Amino acid sequence: MCRWLAYSGAPVLLEKALYSPAHSLIDQSLHSTLGAEATNGDGFGIGWYDDSPMPGVFRSIEPAWNDANLRDISAHITSGHFFAHIRAAIGSAVQQTNCHPFRHGRWLFMHNGFIAELATVKRDLMLAVDPSLFADIAGQTDTEVLFHLALSYGLEDDPVDAVSRAIGMVEDVGRRHGVGEPFQGTIATTDGQRLWVFRYSTARQSRSLFFTGDVKALRDLYPDAPALKELSDDARLVVSEPIGNLPGAWHQVPESSYGIVGMGEDRLVAFEVSPPTHPVAVSA
Repeated sequence: MCRWLAYSGAPVLLEKALYSPAHSLIDQSLHSTLGAEATNGDGFGIGWYDDSPMPGVFRSIEPAWNDANLRDISAHITSGHFFAHIRAAIGSAVQQTNCHPFRHGRWLFMHNGFIAELATVKRDLMLAVDPSLFADIAGQTDTEVLFHLALSYGLEDDPVDAVSRAIGMVEDVGRRHGVGEPFQGTIATTDGQRLWVFRYSTARQSRSLFFTGDVKALRDLYPDAPALKELSDDARLVVSEPIGNLPGAWHQVPESSYGIVGMGEDRLVAFEVSPPTHPVAVSA
């Protein structure tokens, strides 16, 4: 499975988050300890917000640990809101259009996990995507299908409800095709101001997900840690796998829950899947 990182807070160099900490995301592309695979070398992507109307996105099929362009641009991009994702493909091709994060307008979306038996359910899920969005699907991944389902269900107006209904559609279609556990994953999505993260699986045994605790409290614990001095009090990192070497810095996102960060919100609550409002007819 993949590994990902989401940051919200005062602007920082991407290099500081991607390369500098112990067991950094780039290190995890070779040596993941909590993922289904130790190596995540099937491409990567970063998405960041600056003064432009839309977020920037850079994706490559190169392994993250071996891409000189990623190291160079991450030393020059400063952002207060960004995503990073390293990919371990589980069925779709290694190509740029399959690398996360995915973008629509001001929105970014990334995922670690899978829609089970995608070849069986993909046609029916694609038919549930709003026709106005259908042509925007450029790759082959289950994540891009999930993103466009969420957009179809109103992601831009109510992200929690939209993701809930998108996963509900996946589970409904999967079960009607005889798939026992249709969905697995952790999800991050953002509009550049707020960040929503989700941890959910049909089997209630989701992939790992962690978030940083209160920065002021961490500074009290580690007054000499240089990385903490650069973070704003409202800074938050959410990661598939902890980075750095500060015990107590990370808290696990509970099973079947979602979190919101940004614009004065910082909360973690239970997540429930909703049935699709307009179930599609399942193909034979």
